[in-house]
Amino acid sequence: MFLKVPKLTGKSPSSYTSNMNSGKYFDDLSVGDTFETGGITLTEGAIIDFALTHDPQPFHVNRVAATESIFGGIIASGFQTIALTFRLFRDTGVLTGTNMGGHGMDEVRWLAPVFPGDTLHASVTVEVLTPSRSKPDRGTVRFRYRTYNQNDVKVLSMTMDHVMARPK
Repeated sequence: MFLKVPKLTGKSPSSYTSNMNSGKYFDDLSVGDTFETGGITLTEGAIIDFALTHDPQPFHVNRVAATESIFGGIIASGFQTIALTFRLFRDTGVLTGTNMGGHGMDEVRWLAPVFPGDTLHASVTVEVLTPSRSKPDRGTVRFRYRTYNQNDVKVLSMTMDHVMARPK
């Protein structure tokens, strides 16, 4: 199994697309709005599979080398943590049907290692709302993502700029 989604999320794989038009429009959001995600647990196999394809450093793919590293064992790639964090936010439905893409991410900080068995959840806050001057059907939302493990240790912080639709 690639990832285990704990019962605390209340979501099954079939529910990920059940609310295709339930997202928040740009005008529905206010600075300070915060969204809490469900959780996702990483298995060692998921960490190694991701790393073999995308970030094959020894402490991500080799148990012996990882044990001898500064981490003392296999850890998830920071890029996997970013991808999972975005997936968790996507699964809240906030972006569903209204996210038009993005301009990028900034201030990426990997603050603590993510180990097999860790369950990640995220808190995502609206920091800046910028209506488009040239395209009235959209605006840019800067979201601050904060990702935590099951012990509420912050493992990741970053911002992402999403282009969000405005109601017609």
